[in-house]
Amino acid sequence: MFEGWFGKRTSAYCSQQFPEVWTDFVDCFVDSVLAKGQTVPARYSPQEELRPTFLPAVPRLVAIGDLHGDMQKARRAFRLGGLVDASDRWAGGTTTAVQVGDQLDRGDNEIQILYFLERLQREAEEAGGKLHILNGNHETMNVAGRFTYATLPALASFYEWQLMHSWASSLKAKCGCDLKGKGVRGPPQVVPPRIALDNTAASAARKTALAPGGMVTRRFLAEHQMALQIGSTLFVHGGVLPMHAQYGLERINDESRAWMNGSLPNMPSYLAGRSAVVWTRDYSAEDERRCDCGALQQALSMLPGAARMVVGHTIQEAGINSACDDRVFRIDVGLSKGCGNGEPQVLEIIDDKEVRQLQENAPPKRYGEADVQHKGWLERMTSWREPTEQTKQYT
Repeated sequence: MFEGWFGKRTSAYCSQQFPEVWTDFVDCFVDSVLAKGQTVPARYSPQEELRPTFLPAVPRLVAIGDLHGDMQKARRAFRLGGLVDASDRWAGGTTTAVQVGDQLDRGDNEIQILYFLERLQREAEEAGGKLHILNGNHETMNVAGRFTYATLPALASFYEWQLMHSWASSLKAKCGCDLKGKGVRGPPQVVPPRIALDNTAASAARKTALAPGGMVTRRFLAEHQMALQIGSTLFVHGGVLPMHAQYGLERINDESRAWMNGSLPNMPSYLAGRSAVVWTRDYSAEDERRCDCGALQQALSMLPGAARMVVGHTIQEAGINSACDDRVFRIDVGLSKGCGNGEPQVLEIIDDKEVRQLQENAPPKRYGEADVQHKGWLERMTSWREPTEQTKQYT
């Protein structure tokens, strides 16, 4: 009698509950292998759940520039900002942090970084903090199928991604409690980087994973904003021009998200070209006289409460700096060993007013507080120009 009852219970568990438990286990195992460390379960937000574009000011805000596939430097930057501990766990408490895009290309550790950021986002939320991640031009390029700057090991890692998920699918299809799983071999071996030299399979795997609606794009990129305003600070990878502000940052974020999720057929035009929100360098010239402070002032004035802009994209060889009387902060320090190998620096904003540059083994550098009513800096600039018809509205 007991054996009959137990057998029925076991059979019911196997047919109803075990497949779900087994699927979660397989996903967790695959993620751990690909991330080469700690992970959290994937979480896909419903299409109607849109992330806000405008958020209120916070007591402490940290901004981190381009990472470009360098996991070691990414860890250092997050530790410099007081965001993670020695075990790479969130240690920022209620701090809000923003990474301004370009996680992909030029470095070998792209997938590791995507998993790293995903996990920190979840841990930050649990601690009462926030980690916002923006998309940059290298994310949009890859989703559009342009892999010009992908390293060979990075290409190979996407082939490994494909093999691991194919193996996982086989395991999930044979998840019964009997011997249905017989014949499924162990996980595939790590793919050597040289595979990309003579095998187009690596590029094909990358294209599949990063295409609009692809597994990597939906999980790691589509939820990220193109622009985000927190208090009086606007974060964007390249820059928000007047035409972008007029078109609407919420509209840009929503349409970009729809394209990456695969529900919008074509890449929005404001993501391509020299004037794109992820490509423009109008505010990033190290020679301040070449910065378009007029367009900057106009764009900020079109966004209620915006006093300053924080951008990445253009490497600042001298490190983090500001232009146009601290109306724009340029924080791409060329951190990745694949493009500059610069020392980590991050930007810190306290109470929406005090702005400081943090760097390793050096005291913080403090910038003056932005005054949204002050206009004198504009007249002092010798290089500013009236906005053209093209920048007055987006067409």
